[in-house]
Amino acid sequence: MIKVASYNIHKAIGTDRLRRPERIMAVIEEIDADIVALQEADRRFGTRSSAIPPHLFCDVSGWRSVPFDTRHASIGWHGNAILVKPDVKVLHHALLPVPRLEPRGAVMAEVETNGQKLRVIGMHLDLSGLWRKRQIRAILAAVDERPAMPTILMGDLNEWSPHGGCFVEFAHRFRIAATPPTFHSRRPVARLDRIIADTSLHIADCGVHHSARSRRASDHLPVWAKVEMAG
Repeated sequence: MIKVASYNIHKAIGTDRLRRPERIMAVIEEIDADIVALQEADRRFGTRSSAIPPHLFCDVSGWRSVPFDTRHASIGWHGNAILVKPDVKVLHHALLPVPRLEPRGAVMAEVETNGQKLRVIGMHLDLSGLWRKRQIRAILAAVDERPAMPTILMGDLNEWSPHGGCFVEFAHRFRIAATPPTFHSRRPVARLDRIIADTSLHIADCGVHHSARSRRASDHLPVWAKVEMAG
């Protein structure tokens, strides 16, 4: 069983308008996943450095970010990052360009944990809705170019429709975890943050992480899922 999670950390700025990266790391520790996809993990302007100081990863249970080798002091690409626990081995990683009007992209890591290989994609899709389907098609095309491997896609899809919209692109090949609303964290009404697994995987359990910290740490709540090989 592998536990994954996705969290839009809003550049570590909480609902109290304070930037407290240590609070974000505390929430990640509460979730206790093996792999976490982050969105809005880098600051938006200037050097776009990580919203979480690198020393916090080591200080808290030895988390490390997958090295996408983009900007100095950044942990991701267009705010997308992937964190893994110490026992997770990173086999391959890549940036996935997508069609866009605003700065968007996705990141991919192929990992091995508990003897199981898994491909994880972190993404933050278009806000307007005009590009989301094309962005998903580009991501899935990139997946098809890689060797066959169980695949999970996670992130802030910005899709308000519960079943339509960009979700039609996942028909037949993927299962969408039935996670509750995540936005706004103070009073969640929209299921913007999603976890999607291909049909080689079984979603054994899933949910949204509610805690006193998570309701303050970001304007999104984290989602999580436990997955295992189907059958």
